[in-house]
Amino acid sequence: MQPLKDHILRWWKRHLPHQLPSQLHLLLAVSGGVDSVVLTDVVAQSGIDFSILHCNFQLRGAESERDEQFVRSLATRYGKEVLVKKFDTESIVAERKSAVQEVARDLRYEWFEQVRGEYTERFPEKAVWIAVAHHADDNIETVLMNLFRGTGLHGLTGMEPFRGKMVRPLLNFRKEELKAYAVAQGLDSIEDSSNLSNDYTRNYFRNELIPGIKKVFPSVENNLLHTIGRLKEADSLYHVALQKMLGSMIEQKGNEYHIPVLLWKQVTPLMTITYELIKDFGFSAAQTVEAIKLLEAENSSYIASKTHRLIRNRNWMIIAPLANEHDHVLIPVDSADISVAFAEGTIQLSPTTSATIPDTNMEVVIDADALQYPMLLRPWKQGDYFYPLGMPKKKKISRFLGDLKLSKTEKEKVWVLESGKKIVWVLGLRIDHRFRITDQTQQKMSLTYLK
Repeated sequence: MQPLKDHILRWWKRHLPHQLPSQLHLLLAVSGGVDSVVLTDVVAQSGIDFSILHCNFQLRGAESERDEQFVRSLATRYGKEVLVKKFDTESIVAERKSAVQEVARDLRYEWFEQVRGEYTERFPEKAVWIAVAHHADDNIETVLMNLFRGTGLHGLTGMEPFRGKMVRPLLNFRKEELKAYAVAQGLDSIEDSSNLSNDYTRNYFRNELIPGIKKVFPSVENNLLHTIGRLKEADSLYHVALQKMLGSMIEQKGNEYHIPVLLWKQVTPLMTITYELIKDFGFSAAQTVEAIKLLEAENSSYIASKTHRLIRNRNWMIIAPLANEHDHVLIPVDSADISVAFAEGTIQLSPTTSATIPDTNMEVVIDADALQYPMLLRPWKQGDYFYPLGMPKKKKISRFLGDLKLSKTEKEKVWVLESGKKIVWVLGLRIDHRFRITDQTQQKMSLTYLK
């Protein structure tokens, strides 16, 4: 059983050649099952310092408490620190309205990362990593689940040995090898009774689907592992070519990404490139067809993910973060000088006696006597209108912005200054004619917009 220990040391040397075991501190995710018990023993035998993390989701009553006590005793056996986090999982599931397994996974990794941050401060001279006991059989199940739910090429390459600051040292080992190690070393472990239930997708694949396939293809698991290896190599080549193509298509402007519509239409294969363009912005594979339809849609049409929108804007497709809900900002009283920060920048208000009228829309001078306080700084909204400087008739701001040919996202960043339910200034664009300087103006106010 020596190869497992040797594998850990070779694994670290290969992936982090300049980092000695003495420079590492691992946070081991330990459930008490045979996989995590073997991981604990192998790391201990490797001479790498570690602490143990255990999540008690309190979903299985006395069995959850049994698991916690087992892990605490395991930590005592190795003389290592153990951190246990209890979650009121059922309440959080009700609050988040998500599946139990999804919530548990998110809670687990959120807490792991929090602890890793604390240990990084505690051991500044060491590299702190989270280590989980995923093995080759887990990888097979993951790839099959991805295949049946629908995925791209990368989804068929399985788990990575590294993901951020999380590592999977046992990923190349089969479950049967871990069990054999546990027997040889006399290691005790516990079994989670929920692993026997097929109510969870992974358990169904593990307990029913894969054993059924093995009746026809006895070597299916080893065959899949070889296939995963070949697909990883193909994926590496694919991404080299892909990044070169995407780099020539995308132009970044601030937090937005702009792609010419005509160029997007001409790429081949269209479906694959479209998916690769949008997937990192929260869009699903199922939205790929919608994105392609958008190439022929009307101006300002869009589709949305949880974090971004893909917008058709004339000759461009724009990927932009979802617009945030902005708070309105009150400017309460007349003041000699005031600077007010808001979502899109800062507005400065200062009384002035200058006779010079600025020739930029970012700095304007208005009739201070026409102002009423408090003034309101807010995003414009549908239905807003004002009298653009030099025009005797009112105009809807939506039409005013449309005449300027602003994109949908540019329009959403436009704010207005309101006084007495009248719009004083469309920031950075135009003041209202009713607040202009006239021969009757006695007091002036200078307004400056700093983006």
